[in-house]
Order: sequence, then structure tokens, then C-alpha cells
Amino acid sequence: MRKSMKGALKASVSAGLLLTALATSGCVTIIESKGKAEPTPLAATPAEVAKPAAVEVNPVWPTTKDAGLIDADVEAKIDALMADMTLEEKVGQTVQADISAIKPEDLKKYPLGSILAGGNSAPGGNERATPQQWLDLADAYWRASLEYPSKSKIPLLFGIDAVHGHSNLVGAIIFPHNVGLGATRNPQLMKDIARVTAYEMSLAGVDWTFAPTVAVSRDKRWGRAYESYSENPADVAAYAGKVVEGLQGDTGGDEGIKPGHIMASAKHFLGDGGTLNGKDQGDAQISEEELANIHNAGYPPSIEAGALSVMASFSSWNGEKLTGSKYLLTDVLKHRMGFNGFVVSDWNAQGQVPGCTTTSCPQAFNAGIDMFMAPDSWKGIYENTLAQVKSGEISEDRLNDAVRRILRAKIKGGLFTLGAPKDRPMAGRWENLGKAENRAVARQAVRESLVLLKNNGSLLPVKGGANVLVAGDGADNIGKQSGGWTITWQGTGNANSDFPNGQSIFGGISDAVKASGGKATLSVDGTFKGKKPDVAIVVIGEDPYAEFQGDRPNLDYQSGERKDLALIKKLKAAGIPVVTVFLSGRPMWVNPEINASDSFVAAFLPGSEGGGVADVLIGDKAGKARNDFKGKLSFSWPKFANQQPLNLNTPGYDPLFAYGYGLTYAEKGDLLPLSEDSGLKDVGVVNVDTYFNAGRVRAPWKFYLADADGAVAGDHGTIRSPKGVVTQATVDAGAQENGRLLTFTGQGKGEAYFASDVIDLSRQSTGELAISITYKLDAAPTGPVLLALGRDRFVFQEMDVASLLKADGQFHTLKVKLNCFAAIGQNMAQIGMPFALRSEKPLKLTYTAVKLASNEGDAVCPK
Repeated sequence: MRKSMKGALKASVSAGLLLTALATSGCVTIIESKGKAEPTPLAATPAEVAKPAAVEVNPVWPTTKDAGLIDADVEAKIDALMADMTLEEKVGQTVQADISAIKPEDLKKYPLGSILAGGNSAPGGNERATPQQWLDLADAYWRASLEYPSKSKIPLLFGIDAVHGHSNLVGAIIFPHNVGLGATRNPQLMKDIARVTAYEMSLAGVDWTFAPTVAVSRDKRWGRAYESYSENPADVAAYAGKVVEGLQGDTGGDEGIKPGHIMASAKHFLGDGGTLNGKDQGDAQISEEELANIHNAGYPPSIEAGALSVMASFSSWNGEKLTGSKYLLTDVLKHRMGFNGFVVSDWNAQGQVPGCTTTSCPQAFNAGIDMFMAPDSWKGIYENTLAQVKSGEISEDRLNDAVRRILRAKIKGGLFTLGAPKDRPMAGRWENLGKAENRAVARQAVRESLVLLKNNGSLLPVKGGANVLVAGDGADNIGKQSGGWTITWQGTGNANSDFPNGQSIFGGISDAVKASGGKATLSVDGTFKGKKPDVAIVVIGEDPYAEFQGDRPNLDYQSGERKDLALIKKLKAAGIPVVTVFLSGRPMWVNPEINASDSFVAAFLPGSEGGGVADVLIGDKAGKARNDFKGKLSFSWPKFANQQPLNLNTPGYDPLFAYGYGLTYAEKGDLLPLSEDSGLKDVGVVNVDTYFNAGRVRAPWKFYLADADGAVAGDHGTIRSPKGVVTQATVDAGAQENGRLLTFTGQGKGEAYFASDVIDLSRQSTGELAISITYKLDAAPTGPVLLALGRDRFVFQEMDVASLLKADGQFHTLKVKLNCFAAIGQNMAQIGMPFALRSEKPLKLTYTAVKLASNEGDAVCPK
């Protein structure tokens, strides 16, 4: 057996590029290297699995040191297994289905190699299922897969997006997202976090996580920027291998994964952090040198650490979809860089390859995809791939190579020795879920990820015995402080009760202040009674999002509204010093909020250990710091809202706070007033997903009432359609004037709708989003209530939602999947009217929000 070479960071050599670890700081710097490294020879095997590249590969791509994935014993076992496998079984190994679209009994008929639980998938469709229900689910699928009539009896591989802890599981520890971890500059901490994540996944019988994300985010408008450690490729290179080692064990790729560890998947290969304008699933219009030297930085150390899989990107490189790029997947990744694990595609990504559909894509398979992530398209992709192998469109050599890679990972991953999920040594020991020593790792990560940007008058640390007011909608909100990919895909809809082993930021502050004899009071809106507080800690920031839902046109925080700024100013006007704790998935333009605050802390998305914030902000009784600030920015902070891309060592680099900035208590933290010119004077508002919220219509959308005589626009107060068939009035609904009452008189067909210029919602449609309305009805509809969506009020598709509306005088949220409209013929790329309600019968409906929202298991298609 060949042993892999281990170290803090393996050197990754390319023409003119060498990433070398700085042992003293945990960082990496890029230095020039003379000469050209020769490719590392791949292992010779009985099956001759290592073949020369089919085309000449640009020498800018590095070679890697052997991770030991290939050895004679394993390859011989694979040979024996494959000798007994039918063509159907081989093809089955290359297909992965989502638990929302496949049942355990289906595996008795279809020999699929893998299942996953996607962002909004859970046992019985319940994202808040118990840990035991998750283990029961894993066990049921595993046992059913072995009932398929075969000689080989190959165990099923179960994967999940555990990107910051086992974040699908209620009660699991939620770690800071990568954007915060990058600020810690602590590779060993990354490894410890990965180890704990693997441990908690093992309790639930999960085999594989789709992590680490090793993207180098170069444009913070990207909705996945928080999944990146840094804009600096050297940082990503320093951390990637450590995370793989933490997940799989130090020798997992070589000697095999032991109980308590799980398989890793470096993602997304390649360039997803470099797309034009930071668009998710966009196009990286860059040179091959930039693609290799910047965006590939995390893959060589991941491969050298023994990563058993790599996930291909949705995105494109200069117009070519990565999922269909033979040059990058096969010639570069597998041959030049010597990756001997398997390549899995992203969620139905094969359907985006030219000439393909979600159910048929020989192009992607021939390019080097070894396993199709085909969540709801698994049956079609299985049947078509089988037919394509039989016809020769996919060669048996290519199929055998893919199956060999998958089986190699399954053997190294311990699947043939661990047994059924419930029979594994750690499974079901729920007393170890969220145990104290593992929570301590998360709390350390929170402490070390905080970045102090301003500390005028040395307001921080707050004296432990002070009278502290804690305000803001993020103060007592574990869901908000955790961000996306937390229990649900978008991370929305979570309550503190969904984190039984977690603590909010307010909870941590309260404990710390009380321990020193002080008092902490929670007031989200900043109101207080009695004695004026000594200090206010205001916790604000972005609401959770995932993937493309987080894409932004610019980095202006609360553009045009600035309700959080108003809260800070209100407290300041009352003579109360203000510490602002900012929760976000990226640096943002918050100059007005920084100016209004005495101290300003970038906390990013700290996860479920809110007490880690208090560890640094709250001092002892004498006001002496209990822990100092250690965090240093791994992303440059913009001076203007439209200052993207903004990256270290690039032309015109002029940030507000540079890469590496971060104050300590020993440093003078006074900051002069910042310019409040956002740079957006002539930039129109781009808002594709929120139409009405917090008492007003959101730009650029306008609200209309219409009937047979035409339409009128309006918002506040009382408005009427031309014939008075439908009216709308402003009402109080939980807050002053934050609701609207629609009244359809029944004297003809009335219509209420939002409209603006045409936008493209095709990505939102395929991405499992829904049109959502939060409403209240006192009386049930007496006829059809039509929900419409289309290009305008004349070209649309509609559905009757009357039977879905609840009439009990309480507020409810109705979600109708966008893909329901696509299914009945709506062109989702041409949407100028994203929401309309129509009725010919009398109807009174109060609403407080109309927007796009994640399906999260409760969205429907009306029958």
C-alpha cells in the first residue's frame, strides 16, 4: 500500500506558482518558483486505472503528491466486485437520488449507488425531524439497497450538505460559516471543526458531506460568498487540506476512514467564486492562468489530503459548462492533478449542459462526471445512461472507470466494513450530540472569528457589571446568526427552539453580565423603561439566504430603508453608547451604521454558540477584557456599495478596511467619520424577490388594482379600481400600517397585482422557490380565487387557490411553487407580473407580505 505524505500544507507546484505554508502564522503566501515541476507518476494497478491525458494540458496546472487512494488490495477487491456486476448495477452506481423523490423500496428494483438529502429534504418532509428519525431513514435506505438481487451487494452511500456542522440535524452544533472561519487564521481550528462535524454526522448514520467548499470568492455580490474562506487563494489552500483531514481522518484516503469520520467532497470544481458580476451558476470569464492560480488553489491540498470525491460546479468557464468540460474534469483534474476519487455533479446540473436534459446527458458522463446528482430525475438518467452504454454512446471503458472510482471511495470510506447505519458503533448515541467539549470548539471559533472595525473611546470591552440593553432583530435569533444551510436550505423559518444545544447572542451576553453582577435586558426595538442603560449592544444584519437567493446587485445594506440605522440613531439620541454587532455573509457597505455606532464588530455568521460573542465583548467587573479580538479580515471591506470586485493585490485596490485588518484591545480603535456616499446615485434598484413587506411596496415594483375599465396604481391609504370592483386600504396588522386589506365586491372581476419591468425567474423556478403571501381571512371564499403570474396582466398563467386559503381570522402563509406555473406553460424568463390575485366573488383578505420564499416542504401546486 502506498502511503500519502501528510503535513500542514502540501506544496502545490505549477509553472511559476508555489504555495508555501507560513508555519508561524497559519497563513500562506504566494512566491515565485523557477523551473517546471514534472507530473507525479500515478500508481500502476492491475486494472491499469491510471491512463495518460488524452490531450496536452497547460503546465500552469499543478501536479499533486499521491494520497494513497490506489493500492493493490483495494483494486483487487474492486476487480472482484465488478466481475460480478451486471451492466444495470454498474450504471446504478453512477446515479444519486434525493430522498424526497425515491423510497427505500425503489432500491430493491433500481441498483442506485447513492442517495442524498438536499437542502429542503428530510424524513417525512419534516426539516425538524428528530435525530432518531434521521438515523431510521438512513438505515431503511441502506438495508433496502442490499435487497436488490445481486452478487456484489454494494452498500449505499448517503450524502448531505453539512457545510458548517451537521446543519440539517436539530440539536447538532452549528459552526460559523467559512467567511468567519477565514478570519480566524487558524488551520488547526478548521480541522477540529471538521472532526466534530464528522463525529455528529456519524451519530446519525451519514456517510458523506458535500464539503469543504474551497471556492475563492472574488466578488462578494455572489450569494455563496459566505461559503468561501477568503478572497486570497493562499488562505484557501492553507485550510482545504486540514478540513479534509478533519472529516476523513489524517489517513482516511490512504488507510481508510475509521468510525467517527466521514467522506469529504471538495467543491465546486471550478471557478464558481470568479463568475462575472458574482452571479451564482454564472460564467467565469477569465484566463486559464487565473483559473488555475486563483480558483484551483484549494484542490491540490484537498487531493493530497485524500479527498475521496470532488463536486463539479454548476457554473461555466468562458461559456462552457463545467459539468460538460472534459478538459477540466478529466484531463486536468483526473490526469494532470492525479485525482483518483470520483466526481459528482451538482443538483440536476446535467440539465444545463448544451444538448442535455436532466434525464439524459451522455456529454457530462463522457466529460468525466462519475456520479449524477439526479435528485428527482434519477429514474430517467438511469434508464437513458443504461441505453447509451448499450448503444456505445458511452463506452464501457468510461463506465468502468466511473464505477471503479466510486467503489474505491466506498471501500476507502468504510462502507463495506461499517455495516448498516444502526449497527455502527457510534450510531444513535444522542447523549453525545452537542456535547460540551464539542460546543467548546464552536465557541472558540466564534471568539476567534470576530473582527473589531471600530472602538471609539475604547467603549469595548463592556464592563461586566453594567446595565446593558440588547437590541436588534438578530439579538435573540439563533437562526439569523447561523445563516443559510441551517435546518432548511435557505436557513429561514427557524426558531430558537430548533437549536436545543445552542445559545443566542443575547443569551450569551445575559449570562456574562449576570455573572459579574450586572443586568442585561432584551428589547428588539430598543425601547426601555426606568434607568437609562449604560450601553446598548445592537445586533443587526442580513437575513439568512442560500445560493442564488443571496446574489446582490451591490453591497448596500438595507438600501433605501435603513431601519437598523434608525434604531442605532434612536439609542444614540437617548444618550446611550452603542456597540453594533453586524451579522452578514460578506463585507457590506455600512458606513452610515458604522458612523452612528461607537463600536462596530463584524461577527459574520457565528452559528449556534452565541456565547462566543459575549466572551470577547463583555469584560469582567473591572472592565478588563476576558478575551481579546483575534479576527482579521479575509475579505476586503468596500469603501463604496458598488466597489466590486475588490481583492487584494489587484489594480486599483482601495478598500475601506484592507484584507488583514482587525483591531485588538491594545490598539487605538477611534475612527473618523466615514463618507456616506454609497456610489449608487445613478443605479436603479434591483429587487426580484420582495414585492410587499413591512408596510410598503418594494421598488422597483408597483401595486395596481384593475377591473374591466383598466388599472390604477397606488400603495398607501385607500385606492379603488376604475369601477370600484376592488379596493385596498392601509391597516394595522401587528404593527402600525404594515398591512393591506383587499376587498373584492363581487360586482365583476377584480384584480390586485404587482408589476414592473420584465425579469428572469427561470433560475428561481428550477431552484425550488415559491411565490408567498402572508394573509388573514375571516370568511372563506365563495368562489374561485385565482393566483396569477406572467409577463403582464394580459399574458399569464393562473391557478385557483381558494381551497388552500384558511379562514380562521389568523395569519397564515401560502406558498405556491414557481415551477407549478412553468409546468402549465408560463415562460419563467419573461416575468413582469410576479403576483396577482383575481376574484369575481366577494372576498376580504388582509396581507402583510408578498415575496419569493424557499419551498421548505410547505409549498404546494394547486390541483
